[in-house]
Amino acid sequence: MDGLNLALFLAAAFFGGLTSGVSGFAMGLVVSGVWLHIISPGQNALLIVLCGLVTQGSGIWRVRHAVNWRTVAPFIIGGAIGVPIGTALLTSVDQGTLRLTIGVLLVLYSLYNLIKPAVKPVQGGVTADLGVGVANGLIGGLTGLGGIAVTIWCQLRGGPKDAQRAIFQPVMFATFVMSAISLAVAHAFSIETFKLYALALPALVVGIWCGLKLYGKLNDAAFRKMILLLLLFSGLALIAPMR
Repeated sequence: MDGLNLALFLAAAFFGGLTSGVSGFAMGLVVSGVWLHIISPGQNALLIVLCGLVTQGSGIWRVRHAVNWRTVAPFIIGGAIGVPIGTALLTSVDQGTLRLTIGVLLVLYSLYNLIKPAVKPVQGGVTADLGVGVANGLIGGLTGLGGIAVTIWCQLRGGPKDAQRAIFQPVMFATFVMSAISLAVAHAFSIETFKLYALALPALVVGIWCGLKLYGKLNDAAFRKMILLLLLFSGLALIAPMR
């Protein structure tokens, strides 16, 4: 990796950490836009999982006072069901069609909610949370985006920003843990990947720290708008042609 590529690699890690620190998700999409031009898709996926453990772990610590594990448990249980199903379907589902479908839905959802006024929060229960967890795990197993469904669900239910992050960040952390275990069983990790991880980690941590500082200055309305904008960006990134 030459000097320019190294600088771009580290800058992507910083901005990925910054985005996650502010919003609690979207790190993978931010870094992939740069990393996929520098490293292989396999290394990119592995690094997202490893970096995700750090971003989500630090995010959980930031909102630890608001975490209710009884509330989070149905999402994680559902994810444990959905992740292996999604992984098993990888060879039978067209990835291009899947990415396009999810991308279009995200764009429509985010634009609709950015344009219209906030509506009455959606009411849910354990069964609904379990179903969202399954969907979240399924999407994560198929695409690696293990936080899309639960983030949207938290948006629909509304509530303070800490309460929302106290749900979707533990769920995303659990999804990354399950993904890491699956990759380890498949012997997907390599010395080269850990070297890249060691390079990225300092920039990632600095970005997370800066992001968490900015997060503390957001009110609930600003947080909602920021999440919707990131979902819009996520949808556009999925629609954009892959190289």
